[in-house]
Amino acid sequence: EPDVTIVSGLKDTVVSEGDDVTFRCQVSHENARDVEWKLQDVALQNNEMNEISVEKGKIHTLTLRKVTEQDIGTVTFRVGAHTSTA
Repeated sequence: EPDVTIVSGLKDTVVSEGDDVTFRCQVSHENARDVEWKLQDVALQNNEMNEISVEKGKIHTLTLRKVTEQDIGTVTFRVGAHTSTA
């Protein structure tokens, strides 16, 4: 299996309380396994507050819905041994 790397990393984003924010990270290969999103070192799951998806096979997205002050912190995307933060 090829080593999947990050082609385009996360970008720092500033949003207002109550807004949604989306982070995107592009990887080198489709169907990447061992992918993880974190906020403040807490692993995120796909649920009503966090939408995790993959577009066009290589673009992994995380949307945080109706952010609050408690959502301030570092977002981390990890694939295998590679990480990107914002």
